[in-house]
Amino acid sequence: MPADGTGGPSGSRSLASMTVLSRADLLAEGWTARQITDSVRAGTLIRARRGAYVAPDAPRDLVEATRVGGLVGCVSALRMLEIFVFSRPALHVHMVRGASRMRSPGNRSKRLAPRRERRIVLHWHPLRGAPADGRVSVVDALIHSVRCQPTRHAIASIDSALNKGLLRIEELSDVFDGLPARYQMLRRLVDGRAQAGTETLVRLMVIGLGCAVELQAEFEGVGFVDLVVDGWLVIECDSKEFHSDWAQQLKDYRRDLELARRGYCVLRLTAEDILYRPEVVLASIRGILGQVGPRR
Repeated sequence: MPADGTGGPSGSRSLASMTVLSRADLLAEGWTARQITDSVRAGTLIRARRGAYVAPDAPRDLVEATRVGGLVGCVSALRMLEIFVFSRPALHVHMVRGASRMRSPGNRSKRLAPRRERRIVLHWHPLRGAPADGRVSVVDALIHSVRCQPTRHAIASIDSALNKGLLRIEELSDVFDGLPARYQMLRRLVDGRAQAGTETLVRLMVIGLGCAVELQAEFEGVGFVDLVVDGWLVIECDSKEFHSDWAQQLKDYRRDLELARRGYCVLRLTAEDILYRPEVVLASIRGILGQVGPRR
């Protein structure tokens, strides 16, 4: 049997979880035909489709997109890179232009078989960048995601890609050059300073109310806050991941007290409300702003 944990022959390059390799690639890496067959049977190598292999710990989306003969695309590719997208169950797959039909998934392994067949959304647009690791480029994924998501979520995805350094500012033109003219007005709403998609969603609400907003404003002795609206309302967007333990909550409360001492009003929002009850969040922000009157 092969020596390393991925089923490859001893001394060969290990098969990364985000890589799709052909049979020829594996042979060039030093595998033998027998080792490939034995590894597939042992479950240390997945034969996604004829001539295409992935590691056993490959993401499910990558395996399924490879099975049907395509690349992980659109919001599914962004999710693989941990770029913000609103949760969607469907798998988005980019098919090579000219392909007549989607390949049959064939026999699925028990490990990968879902309880019900996932809906697959196909994309056929010409690619602007080179695919990598079984998925389309970040630029292409963002282009497609603008068409597939509500506008506010699409802007949040672009902000997230910029903030994580997965999209360079000079590549922003490539994204919008790949979109129809009706989408060009969205470019002025992009702001890569947002450190979470929820911050972008709240920022867009505030802009829609006609208010001025500053992102990631720093206060001496307090630190950075998510948003400052009209120079007096501080909005913090909290997630369970970073604000669930009491020590962090105590730190947050004391920050709020210090900001209140300096004359700022603090509104603390949860990611769950921002994502799933945006109408309540918007009404709350409008209510606070309406009570104070003119901007300071």
